[in-house]
Amino acid sequence: MSKEPFTEVVYSKNVIEFATVANEYCSFIEAVDQFQRKSFITKLQKLFPLLYLKAVLLPVQDLEMSDDAPEKFVSEEDYNFILHKLEEKLGQFDAYYEVFDPSIQYSEGPLEASISENIADIYQDLKDFILLYRIGSLEVMNDALWECKNNFEQYWGQRLVNGLRALHNLVYGTADLEEPEDQED
Repeated sequence: MSKEPFTEVVYSKNVIEFATVANEYCSFIEAVDQFQRKSFITKLQKLFPLLYLKAVLLPVQDLEMSDDAPEKFVSEEDYNFILHKLEEKLGQFDAYYEVFDPSIQYSEGPLEASISENIADIYQDLKDFILLYRIGSLEVMNDALWECKNNFEQYWGQRLVNGLRALHNLVYGTADLEEPEDQED
């Protein structure tokens, strides 16, 4: 006996809400040029915790992963294009010191990280998830959900919280986030 399609985990409330926030995040990142730096940073400061919350609420899946890895849509060129736009937008405020990286124990000094790289890494996973989810095949959607949740737990969840710490410091610190007149659109 087969299940009704809308009883599947990929159609659950938490997954739909996660997909909605992930889509909003990707659309926002793709429109980075439409925002002034300060506005971009403050909106991102609000999106990061929402995205984290929605990812944490994703259901645990008993997944029967297909033999093929889920397709990737974000190419290296796409990633680099987004990364470059983010680096330009954040400018001198892009770099921050990383304090929670396990490899710091082997470093002689603090490790520098990049907010734009964190944003682009998260974007890459979420965009691939969204594009796979839109295909509408239960098997593809399940695989995409499993991979995205796994990548959140293993990789981009930490990038998100580290980036949020840096964004918090920018918003509530003493940095003047206004863009100089010659950089405005």
